[in-house]
Amino acid sequence: MMNDIIKVLFLIRDLGHGGAEKVLVNLVNHMDKERFDITVMTLFDEGVNRQFLAPHIKYKSCFKRSIPGNSHILKLFSPEFLHNALIKEHFDIEIAYLEGPSSRIISGCKNKNTSLVSWIHCTQNSEKDFSVGFRSFGEAQKLYSEFDKIAFVSDAVEKSFRKFLPNINSRVIYNTNDTKKIIESASEDIGDTFSASEINLISTGRIIPVKGFDRLARIHAKLISDGYPVHTYILGEGADGHKAEIEKIITENNIKESFTFLGYQINPYKYVSKSDLFVCSSHSEGFSTAATEALIVGTPVCTTKVSGMEELLGKNNKYGIITENDENALYDGIKSILDDSALLEEYKQKAIARGGFFSTAKTVKAAEDLFVSILKE
Repeated sequence: MMNDIIKVLFLIRDLGHGGAEKVLVNLVNHMDKERFDITVMTLFDEGVNRQFLAPHIKYKSCFKRSIPGNSHILKLFSPEFLHNALIKEHFDIEIAYLEGPSSRIISGCKNKNTSLVSWIHCTQNSEKDFSVGFRSFGEAQKLYSEFDKIAFVSDAVEKSFRKFLPNINSRVIYNTNDTKKIIESASEDIGDTFSASEINLISTGRIIPVKGFDRLARIHAKLISDGYPVHTYILGEGADGHKAEIEKIITENNIKESFTFLGYQINPYKYVSKSDLFVCSSHSEGFSTAATEALIVGTPVCTTKVSGMEELLGKNNKYGIITENDENALYDGIKSILDDSALLEEYKQKAIARGGFFSTAKTVKAAEDLFVSILKE
């Protein structure tokens, strides 16, 4: 087997504009095509990241589009039935590239010649989190136990998972970023989007409650009130109406001229690289792709204390500022770096150095080594 090409399947809900979807595309595009025959399968044929798959990557989808309540519908069927119905060919390794429904389906593979991997991206804070996509907490425990390996995007995510299932064979694999493309794209011109007379703050992600953009809007209003010439930009789109709540905060605080939604951008790096500070206001993360990309383009990071940030920025604010996960602490963290131009410049230099640690070559090799080791085991 080890001299043959390894057939690998990645199963994910869709290839939308989330961090995990982008990371998956980056990973498969850069894996050694002489050693790995890769298929990416989506449950639903949706998402902007489909277009970025390399030509040699095989792409399949189970359904043309998602339907309301699909997660509940899938739970009506057994994992084995779903696997047999949706995955019709043999693979050496099958990877559920997200917790939940993908993992439940892959767990239904009963071929003893196929190795199974569940790739966990999100912190599991409760039995409810752990059981998403499964019929019950007990079913989730049982089916996750059947995987040959569980991969985690950070130590913190692994630690949270082990609270509910301690005896697992696991490995931490950091997210893959296309560092060469990011750096090249970062140099693209943005015209007069930013003003040199303002301090430009930026944040990236889907506009959903967990990203904390509402508290970032309130922090922005307080900074303006305190006399800081800041302009905050949000890169991303939302689908659940949360943006309207943030716009209400913007209107109430009269900050419409200095708090701007830039929407989803194919090239966010040109904006992030020209910003003075990247802010992560999230309540929860697995391992922030957006913060990693900010480091790669040399933009200092100030973030709440969420999973992965100490691994990314080091302890004691070595490569960036990590605050407690609350609004006042994040405000104080942003203010501290805006008050000290020398500190801001220092973190800019440290960002560039730290970004190199998460190079494409290193993270792809770690994943490839994982797959080879699984087959050897």
